[in-house]
Amino acid sequence: MPVTAERLPNGLILWQDDTYFKLGQDSVLLSAFAKPRRNARVLDLGCGTGALALLLYRPGLAITGLELQQGALALFRRSIADNGVPITAKNGDLREIRTLFPHGSMDYVICNPPYFDRRAGKSAPSPEKRAARQDGSCTVEEVAVASSFVLHTGGKAAFVFRPERLWTLLEALSRVRLVPKRLRFVHQNALAAPSAVLVECRKGGSAEGLIVEPPLLVESAEYREIYGI
Repeated sequence: MPVTAERLPNGLILWQDDTYFKLGQDSVLLSAFAKPRRNARVLDLGCGTGALALLLYRPGLAITGLELQQGALALFRRSIADNGVPITAKNGDLREIRTLFPHGSMDYVICNPPYFDRRAGKSAPSPEKRAARQDGSCTVEEVAVASSFVLHTGGKAAFVFRPERLWTLLEALSRVRLVPKRLRFVHQNALAAPSAVLVECRKGGSAEGLIVEPPLLVESAEYREIYGI
């Protein structure tokens, strides 16, 4: 497959090809929604070709991307080198997180987890894309466990997910002490049903205090500003 370069809204270059899922709205919106503190240690779980990590990057953040597929990781490493940014790309399976990172070593986790149950609906067209979009390689529960393991108490994680499976995500997070603190739905316009949901949670603490933010509308000035258009 031909390799192509995509200019991200923050000016960085993303190398990608058709073998793997290309840059999509989810990564752009999650990078705008996530709020790691200054100088935070950030882990992108299942980073693919690195779109989310590159979008989130700013000086001071110590970002690591973890990816199972070597081909996707090679593209990510090419992007890191060409952009000259101090991001780490690590090969590994998040289901083996205990062998990859120390417990409590991260301040913030970002993840665009597999949306769909592998038993439901039509399969993705390739093994690489099935790994990214269906939970055959890892389940939502395994993503939650990995996130909780690497976060210290008080650390945070941000996810983008399908609204119709929101309870699946929230239930998995609650089992590992990840408490939702911010929630935002994405809609095409004010009359449309949500197409995505953004969730930020905190490890430990009270279940009180969930903030449901105003909806993010694709047909809005805010959306265009996120994309830099």
